[in-house]
Amino acid sequence: MKRTRLRTTAMSAAAVALPLSLGVMAPQAFAAPTPSTPTAASTPASPGTSASPSTSPSTSASPSTSASPSPSTSAGAAVPFGPGCSSLLRHGIGGSFARMATQPAATALAENTHLSTFVALVKKAGLADKLNTTKDITVFAPTNAAFAKLSKTQLDAIRDNEAQLRKVLNYHLTEKKIAPDQLPNGVFKTLEGSTLTTSGSDQSFKVNGTTNIVCGDVRTKNATVYVIDSVLMPPS
Repeated sequence: MKRTRLRTTAMSAAAVALPLSLGVMAPQAFAAPTPSTPTAASTPASPGTSASPSTSPSTSASPSTSASPSPSTSAGAAVPFGPGCSSLLRHGIGGSFARMATQPAATALAENTHLSTFVALVKKAGLADKLNTTKDITVFAPTNAAFAKLSKTQLDAIRDNEAQLRKVLNYHLTEKKIAPDQLPNGVFKTLEGSTLTTSGSDQSFKVNGTTNIVCGDVRTKNATVYVIDSVLMPPS
């Protein structure tokens, strides 16, 4: 009898303990899993931080900052051309083409010793003011060596005859500025009244078919100068 009662008591205790244990375990077994916190794996996959197309091209090669030819700097100042340009320059401040560009024609030419004969004749003929004040003209200026080609008789005939001197000198002046690209097959009216011609190509040009331009496109304040190796004679 005692055994029966003890067994019954044990079974009753087990019956009570089983639901209690299940009650404690059940919430743990069926509890919803807590979502894990996203790891750093999402960060490298972000297109906003890997390579932004809006910033990368602008700093690598920008057309606005790359070296590009500037019309204002490539075509600004004229560069004289010809085999005789270097020998025409005097040493010092008076012998620069840049200085000549700031002075009127007669004043600029007077600073070059290689053109002293031409300048002296211009002054003798009373044409210095004309060269200094007439706008947009071209001067074909013979070198001293060009006048040396003339015989004494020829030179005296020009120098001692005022009318002839002015005629010859005015034949070396044209009514407008002549650019280098106008020299091939050019025909220009002179201040003497008749015309002269230019011909050639590249940097080799002649006046009236025989006289060489030894230094061309020299700028002064009011004129363009072409230095030549012979004295031009107007048509008779």
